[in-house]
Amino acid sequence: MDLEFSGEQDMLREMVRGLLAQHSPLTKVRELEDDPQGFDPTLLEQLKALDLVGLLLPEAAGGSGQSMLEGVILYEELGRSLAPTPHFVSAVLTGGVLAAAGGQDDLLGAIASGDTVATVAWLEPDGAYRPRGVQTRADGDRLTGVKRHVPYAAGADVLLVLARTGDGEDDVELFLVDREAEGVTLTQQFTIASDTQYRVDLDGAVGTKVEGATWETWHRVMLDGAVLQAAAAVGGARYALDITNQYAKDRQQFGKPIGAFQSLSHYLADAVTRVDGAQVLVYEAAWARSMGRPIDQLAPMAKLFADQTFRDVTAMGQQIWGGVGFTLEYDIQLFFRRAKAMQLNWWDAHHLEDLVADAVLSGV
Repeated sequence: MDLEFSGEQDMLREMVRGLLAQHSPLTKVRELEDDPQGFDPTLLEQLKALDLVGLLLPEAAGGSGQSMLEGVILYEELGRSLAPTPHFVSAVLTGGVLAAAGGQDDLLGAIASGDTVATVAWLEPDGAYRPRGVQTRADGDRLTGVKRHVPYAAGADVLLVLARTGDGEDDVELFLVDREAEGVTLTQQFTIASDTQYRVDLDGAVGTKVEGATWETWHRVMLDGAVLQAAAAVGGARYALDITNQYAKDRQQFGKPIGAFQSLSHYLADAVTRVDGAQVLVYEAAWARSMGRPIDQLAPMAKLFADQTFRDVTAMGQQIWGGVGFTLEYDIQLFFRRAKAMQLNWWDAHHLEDLVADAVLSGV
């Protein structure tokens, strides 16, 4: 595995970082907390203009056809800036499902260009991450059930809904539902991260089946998503560590910087070791995916370790910042709250451990 990025990949990182610094500074992140739409259309327009929306989608569909390595670069920067954007649920998950299943070329092209925003309606009350957690029923093209934690639902054009079509373990298929269709009711939920999520009630809403999209399709796309979410966690952890290191150099106590005290310097040493380790694991998973190798074990390992690292580094950061680290005026709390949210979304720690165990103990 070559850990050196190419000149083009370095340019991609520089471009994305500059774009986010201009159009998604932390002041904008604060403005959009608990906002009903949850994302700034201006940022989306900039991502469209630079062909970043369809970065990972096939060229035949209007995407850029880039590898997971380029995706990791993009998501490290998105995580570093905490940028609120529907890119993940629209271009990665919904677009990934459509590309894997084939068909729906017009919609896939619109998602790749950024002209259409999609989101995913997956999780349900009292439901787990495995297929049995999906109890929304499909009676022909009519969908009935309740979905929770649907990101950016009010700002999306279409919902990708997982629904049960039979009584077998994996009898789950995917449907496209117009957000404004009759029988669709949205109720905003409020979270620890103050990101924008919705409860979606489906009462006989008409959906269009994505032919060829099964639970297995969803799982494969989610493996890619896990790598990108891990990259975002690494980006957030790295930035949180950077600002904490700077604070430890600037803050004086007893005539010297607080970072000079061994108890705090060791915390920081442990943190940089964890962040570097998480980053290498994410890069390995991305490299394996770009080489066509299986990531059934690497993807959940990367997300499990990166999520925990992000949470632990930001919690340590709040301790070093002291009492002000818990106040809303300081940025470290933004990263801590989102780190905790990332542990709970798109496969939590328990499910990730199950997936790693399934891979390690295969055949036992």
